[in-house]
Amino acid sequence: MPWVDKYEPESLEDFSGQKKQINKLKDWYGNWGPGDDALLMHGPPGSGKTTSVYALANDRNLEIFEVNASDNRNKKDIENLAGSASQQMSLMGREKIILIDEVDGLSGNKDRGGVSAIIEVIKESKFPVVLTANDAYESKLRSLRRYCELVDFGKVHLSSMTANLARICEEEGVEAERKILKRIARKSSGDMRSAINDLEAVARGQEKITKEDLEALGFRDREKEIFEVLKVVFKTMTAKTAKDMADDSEKDPDELFWWIEQNVPNEYKKEMDVADAFEKLSKADLFKTRIRRRQNWSLMKYYIALMSAGVALAKKEKYGGFTRYQPPQRLKRYGKSKGKRKAMEDIHGKLVNELHVSSSKMKMEYIPLMKWIMKKQEGSVEGLMKSYGLSEEDLEQIRDF
Repeated sequence: MPWVDKYEPESLEDFSGQKKQINKLKDWYGNWGPGDDALLMHGPPGSGKTTSVYALANDRNLEIFEVNASDNRNKKDIENLAGSASQQMSLMGREKIILIDEVDGLSGNKDRGGVSAIIEVIKESKFPVVLTANDAYESKLRSLRRYCELVDFGKVHLSSMTANLARICEEEGVEAERKILKRIARKSSGDMRSAINDLEAVARGQEKITKEDLEALGFRDREKEIFEVLKVVFKTMTAKTAKDMADDSEKDPDELFWWIEQNVPNEYKKEMDVADAFEKLSKADLFKTRIRRRQNWSLMKYYIALMSAGVALAKKEKYGGFTRYQPPQRLKRYGKSKGKRKAMEDIHGKLVNELHVSSSKMKMEYIPLMKWIMKKQEGSVEGLMKSYGLSEEDLEQIRDF
């Protein structure tokens, strides 16, 4: 049996996350009477909308009658199915709940009358009616919303997803670090079904899952991930949340630093918030320098904490709205100069072997000196440098770099 079915909540008490939404569902059902509004649960796939209705039915020993509005799209279909079910008692004499799934799947002339038929079901039903939709605010559902109480099932919170994945691993006897499970949860973007499927893909038949196992998932879209990191760092008011996000990121810390540095002015609007954020980044940069000079990698935790938690707490209040994050200008420059840098690396390799000096000394001292001499005294060192195996193209690269 697939894990997504094996570990589907059978009771509302077993639900991971969505506590407020589950309480609204229970309150609505407990207070419902004939003629009352339906419940329209909306949110992204995998957020628990349909599963919660089945869990409620199990808790209350209800018969559940489900119609998928995407499959049964016109007035006649809905009247024949949901309309009849909403009037007739269960064959076993049990109470019933009507579930009309994916009502935003109705569209166009083909589905003409579908919305009006659902409204009639709601108005005439002898049993509670629940509707689900990914987007409840589509214009085609405007008239339907007037007959519904709305409950927003947002993405499942990362901590709830991680805890559920850990519970599944314990049940299956699979060892997994919390950081690994967080990465699986984060990849699914709030979709619990997707997270469980991904976990099963890497964990079934295993005693332990590692970071390398995640590569089987084609693990991440790097561009998407950096935007998720930036959103958390800039929007959260909690130091631990920001630092954990940066720690879990697969981005090179220096590259992450450049992204944050580039986008502080895009996100923060108050001058003092911007100034405080750049002060934290300047301190982070000091730690980066110490790490490189002393090769003291134990300082990395301070570097990451300052660029993430430090910047997150630099703002006095959370900024709302959408921010279009921009790639670092430094990366753009690196992209444009990639060919030149590769050529210079080849030149460094030739000269390092001939002159028996370190690569850093060659880069920081010898090349600038050679470039200066070539500029001031043309022809004075070309012959010597060619004896080191440099071509005319190599000399041009040094002049232009």
